[in-house]
Amino acid sequence: MRVLVDRGEPFFYPGGDIGCLLIHGFSGAPEEMRWMGKYLAEHGFTVLGVRLFAHATQVTDMNRARWEDWLANAEDGYHMLRGLASQVVVIGMSMGGALTLLLAREFEPAGILVMATPIRIPDNRVERIRPLLPLISKVMPTIRLPGGSDWADKEAEKLQLHYHEIAVRSAAELHDLLGEMRRSLGRVVAPALLIYAKGDLGTPPNAAHFILEQLGSSDKHILWLENGGHNIARDAGREQAFEAAAGFIHRITA
Repeated sequence: MRVLVDRGEPFFYPGGDIGCLLIHGFSGAPEEMRWMGKYLAEHGFTVLGVRLFAHATQVTDMNRARWEDWLANAEDGYHMLRGLASQVVVIGMSMGGALTLLLAREFEPAGILVMATPIRIPDNRVERIRPLLPLISKVMPTIRLPGGSDWADKEAEKLQLHYHEIAVRSAAELHDLLGEMRRSLGRVVAPALLIYAKGDLGTPPNAAHFILEQLGSSDKHILWLENGGHNIARDAGREQAFEAAAGFIHRITA
């Protein structure tokens, strides 16, 4: 039996008739979305933060995960909220943003908010050796993350809950998920707000421009944060992101 790490559980905050589904990123945990969830709940929304399969347990569990598992977790959360709220807005961080876009391809959320979502894995070696990763994972299940940090709020960084290694097999799944997302963007028509940080060292600016241009939505906007790095929901620019999210949700659900 796999036991969740401390603070690794999903969260739910009951509120009004508008639901917000929050989806965390690759190798992270629902905790990275909790501050945003509390903020939205304080503004009257019903909030659900899901936990994706094999996250917040132990990193080797990630080698059993497939991107379809993560999408199924997000779909479950969407349907749960849809039974409680008249409208649902889906909000995703990094890989959670890719899942958000895939949900919007299949369902009809009132809107979507995508934060720091890449279009490809930054390390282009993954693309070259993608077919070999399942085999490599059998002899080398995990690899250490490279050093370096783009966090501006160092105290918030100390509280961040994530794996400090990458499961090799799951890198292939992330690669495939992002490919599916890219192919789906033209089918997404929900109102969309994209939020990216200028200090993000993991997601280059071209990702934001590509998603914005390819989206089928007629109502689509991008917000660039001056402060903070990749983890928008936890880093220094979070308050600006939270305020923008609440304003966006109020506008599209009015």
